[in-house]
Amino acid sequence: MKRTLDFLLSLPFADAATEQLPLSRLLRLSLFQVSVGMAMVMLYGTLNRVMVVELGVSAWLVSLMVALPLVFAPLRALIGHRSDYHHSAFGWRRVPFIAVGSMLQYGGFAIMPYSILILSDPNNQLAIVGQIAAAVSFLMVGAGMHTVQTAGLALATDLAPADKRPRVVALLYAMLLLGMVGSALLFGHLLEDFSHKRLVELVHSVALVTIIINVVALWKQEAIDLKRAIANIPRPPFRESWQAFMRGGHASRLLIVVGLGTAGFSMQEILLEPYGAQVLGLSVAQTTSLTAILAGGTFSAFALSGYLLTRGGDPYRLAAAGATLGVIAFVLVIFAATVDSTLVFRIGTGLIGFGTGLLGVGTLTAAMALAESGHAGLALGAWGAVQATSQGVAIALGGAIRDFTTGLAIDGSLGSDLTAASTGYRIVYVLEVVLLVAALLALLPMVLRSRKEDPQPPAQFGLDQMP
Repeated sequence: MKRTLDFLLSLPFADAATEQLPLSRLLRLSLFQVSVGMAMVMLYGTLNRVMVVELGVSAWLVSLMVALPLVFAPLRALIGHRSDYHHSAFGWRRVPFIAVGSMLQYGGFAIMPYSILILSDPNNQLAIVGQIAAAVSFLMVGAGMHTVQTAGLALATDLAPADKRPRVVALLYAMLLLGMVGSALLFGHLLEDFSHKRLVELVHSVALVTIIINVVALWKQEAIDLKRAIANIPRPPFRESWQAFMRGGHASRLLIVVGLGTAGFSMQEILLEPYGAQVLGLSVAQTTSLTAILAGGTFSAFALSGYLLTRGGDPYRLAAAGATLGVIAFVLVIFAATVDSTLVFRIGTGLIGFGTGLLGVGTLTAAMALAESGHAGLALGAWGAVQATSQGVAIALGGAIRDFTTGLAIDGSLGSDLTAASTGYRIVYVLEVVLLVAALLALLPMVLRSRKEDPQPPAQFGLDQMP
């Protein structure tokens, strides 16, 4: 027991705490990421499969429903900007947005299972009602999810000292990943004996747990500020704040890196397991283990990122390292088919997860550093908007490009040398390499600029120096 405790305390996340923001409070705050991860698994994993397989809903309709939450992704910058200047009776800025987002998630999940059951019945003359209600429910959950995460990240930035933010970022990312992995395992177990009643019970339970988790996460986090409550603080137009944020090109280049890097890592999201099965002949159990390998690599990157960044590490170099590892990873994945090696494929999969984690933490930490003069919401909202939009578009394009190029390969339209089943997958992976190289080129000026600056002494925040 003592060894386990010592190990947990040795994690970089433990040093994210301060006297004003102890670890227990920080862990409680990070619970909002668990609720977001739970919603993501429900939308993009559990309901996606249930609607297509168990309920027999058309794949195009399911794809449309699952894509609807992306409508709100570009609005994250606006949500963050409004939370920066929000005026409330208690002086809160972030809490009202997280509360509204939580209620939107609850309301969406409350009507979602019934609407799905209605639209899945081919003999129901009111199926259009189910389709409309399902669309509304997916939109509500998507809007709530993006609002909660944007305002929650901004609140974490408000509470954490600048020198602790890298580890706070790593912790928040880790909690999101744990929430997704844990939810996926739990939902799969609970729906093993599928029935309509069990589906309704599960989705409604997720709605209730979302509210409970977010209330616990928010409790006494943002202080009541009566001076701010009575002050008449004008909110500048969003266009004006956005232009000020983008001035100088530093922020715009960072957002380009986020878009290219996220797309480069995300196009394989729904292709990795089918690639292992169709090209390398892996069993269902073996392809399922790829998710654990991917998650393990990502979690390791979170821990390492938090450790390095609080010891003088540069977020841009960290992001560049992630993109570089991503290029190597996809080359290994492509090469695995040539040598028919599952070991090479698994190594490449682990590096994809590791590179994704490094790039994500590096760019989010850099976005936090740009959050000056109380504009944390705008900066993190812009990061989240680009990240979520790029991810959704890349996943959709990855599947479409794979299907289209595979069809051409089978027909012989790509030449006699490109007729294998792996052709479509390889083309997507090559495109991902190109996107990651482009992200590296966009990062290069910022990496060189950071090297020219006077090196800062590494911050030492070990457990022995904690109060």
